[in-house]
Amino acid sequence: MLDANLSAQLKAYLEKVTQPIEIVASLDDSAKSAELNELLEQIASLSDRISLVRRDDDARKPSFAINRVGTDIGVRFAGIPLGHEFTSLVLALLQVGGHPSKAAAEVIEQVRNLDGDYKFETYFSLSCQNCPDVVQALNLMSVLNPKIRHVAIDGALYQDEVEARQIMSVPTVYLNGGVFGQGRMSLEQIVAKLDTGASAREAGKIEAKDAFDVLVVGGGPAGAAAAIYAARKGIRTGVAAERFGGQVLDTMAIENFVSVDYTEGPKLGTALEQHVKNYDVDIMNLQRAEKLVPPGEPGGLIEVQLANGAALKSKTVILSTGARWRQMDVPGEEEYRNKGVAYCPHCDGPLFKGKRVAVIGGGNSGAEAAIDLAGIVAHVTLLEFDGKLRADDVLQRKLRSLPNVDVIVSAQSTEVLGDGQKVTGLVYKDRTDGVMHSLALEGIFVQIGLLPNTEWLKGTLELSPRGEIVIDARGQTSLPGVFAAGDATTVPYKQIVIAMGAGSTAALSAFDHLIRSPLVTTENRKEAVAA
Repeated sequence: MLDANLSAQLKAYLEKVTQPIEIVASLDDSAKSAELNELLEQIASLSDRISLVRRDDDARKPSFAINRVGTDIGVRFAGIPLGHEFTSLVLALLQVGGHPSKAAAEVIEQVRNLDGDYKFETYFSLSCQNCPDVVQALNLMSVLNPKIRHVAIDGALYQDEVEARQIMSVPTVYLNGGVFGQGRMSLEQIVAKLDTGASAREAGKIEAKDAFDVLVVGGGPAGAAAAIYAARKGIRTGVAAERFGGQVLDTMAIENFVSVDYTEGPKLGTALEQHVKNYDVDIMNLQRAEKLVPPGEPGGLIEVQLANGAALKSKTVILSTGARWRQMDVPGEEEYRNKGVAYCPHCDGPLFKGKRVAVIGGGNSGAEAAIDLAGIVAHVTLLEFDGKLRADDVLQRKLRSLPNVDVIVSAQSTEVLGDGQKVTGLVYKDRTDGVMHSLALEGIFVQIGLLPNTEWLKGTLELSPRGEIVIDARGQTSLPGVFAAGDATTVPYKQIVIAMGAGSTAALSAFDHLIRSPLVTTENRKEAVAA
């Protein structure tokens, strides 16, 4: 099951286990149960602190629990946690076995203080890069607090449950039988949803902070680079981010990051955050900026107002709020979001096994999505608005070689159809003759580019017609002391490596602005205002 190299690595990790663990398997006569049993036997053989028993006492088969002997601490997996979830399995073994988590001490304390009975169920797919964060967070919570229980369920293996609950997007989390959330969620985000007083407490802490020299808004590649370059100058630096890592967390394979042959978005996002934490940077996560307030007088402080009611002040600000997936903006799209309308083929593709789906968009992202889905679903129809595909030639050749893929160009999507519960089809107009057509479908994957996260800046500084922040070669915006970088700006190419360079440029420009700005005393401030 595990090759020799992986087995040796796992054995080394399991040496960190300090408390005895019992793995309790629930199996039947299926091939998947045999596969799981082989994996569990291999794991148990790697440590004398791990024992394996078979009880077949759980309704989901195959499944298994990892329990700390003599306690009620444990987690459960329904399925075979390989692929992206193998790390979740390793962490569960370590944490149930007594190895401490690297989560922030204050968050751990929050989890331990949660009161009430919480039964979580998370549906994941092995190809989903967003799922491990959720699975690992809830597993850790169940280890820290005995009132919290969690089972991670492979949706592809338990299709009957997926159909019954009409799950069309992973990760999907249920709490005590009701939907708790969908999509990537960090430990901090989950705890904040449960601990209703957390937001107010955090707002109070933020409100009490002194002004920064540089405040970075956004925690993606551009924001991380800006924070590092600013902190290295020895100036007071803060980062306010809605989620550290930004959109890179939703990226599957990264093969064009110079000097790194291959990596994945979540791995790079974790590395970015760790690198920033190596410096004296005040990271404020889960903070959404809602308003930028220019200085009231020359030399004054810039203010960034947050969604929780708090406000941060700084001498300079670097805006790196990134972008999000662009939507079709047609009737039915929002209604059937996560009910057949999806934006991540890697995450949600396995849920559409044997079904008919469409991919909207003929660029590289759309072509790659169609190619990936063709190996899972019954049929893929790719629709492109333009008269020809924009994907690289190598992708187009691969796409057209697949027997279960149709390509339609000059197609304008006009409506998502559904039965009130899930997607049933798509209406599109042939732009060459104006004739309307409909496709019977069960899934629609939208891959039509990016939209900058800049709505909150309208009326404050100059934006392009596309909503991008207008910057010069130094990253300077139309507002003195405010700089910008990354996918939210007019930089022509939206690439990770370009965003990092732009973030570094913005930080150096902000530092240059600071050292060239005169110290504003009470007297000359009055003189400047009077003038």
